[in-house]
Amino acid sequence: MIKPKAAVFAAACALACIGFLALGVWQLERRVWKLDLIARVDARVHASPTAAPGMSDWPDFHVAQEEYRHVEVTGHYLFGRDTLVRASTELGPGYWVMSPLQDAQGAVYLVNRGFVESNRDIQAPPSADPITVTGLLRASEPGGLLLQANDAARERWVSRDVAAIAKARGLDRVAPFFLDEDAAAKGNAVGNTAGRDPSTPIAGLTVVQFRNSHLEYALTWFGLALLAAWAVVRALAPDPEKRDAKHG
Repeated sequence: MIKPKAAVFAAACALACIGFLALGVWQLERRVWKLDLIARVDARVHASPTAAPGMSDWPDFHVAQEEYRHVEVTGHYLFGRDTLVRASTELGPGYWVMSPLQDAQGAVYLVNRGFVESNRDIQAPPSADPITVTGLLRASEPGGLLLQANDAARERWVSRDVAAIAKARGLDRVAPFFLDEDAAAKGNAVGNTAGRDPSTPIAGLTVVQFRNSHLEYALTWFGLALLAAWAVVRALAPDPEKRDAKHG
């Protein structure tokens, strides 16, 4: 006869087993979703550039559906309104140079022109003449970073918060995203820095990488489910000593 405590323990382990199995299946579903996301983003990154969303598109803009699209914008840079945002890259610590570009319709796009090591002697945008910039569409980074906040009054920027930068620079009609400029546009990618003017931003340092550990998580949950199932069997199995005594 099964003791009440053993029955309760077995029931709890059975429920845990079901829960662990559900979590494992969920992680496998997340893995399928993540692989699909990686494939879609990879296709966007390597596609030919298309026109960036214009002002009429912004009210219905959904960054999750558009981020990392390869886009282009034609306009002129607004001088004297650059913003330096702290950065940590494969080249070391430094700053992203965020410059506003205004198109013919008056829409303003913040362009990440690239990375510089120092916040001194930053080279100005190419010219006031119209220029076409290609790059990856990126989501705004509001608020700052963990344990660090943007401080516009002190010119301390730790994240590329489009709305906050636009307000600090007095910019109107600003796109709700920014662009990471292509390295190919300047020929100044990593590995091509010999003899480069240090005040020239290095573009093309965007890291497109998504963590995908869902299979490991699923195996962990399934392993725990197996242990819980084993505990159920052990709890419901007859006591060996009593079984031997019965047949002795």
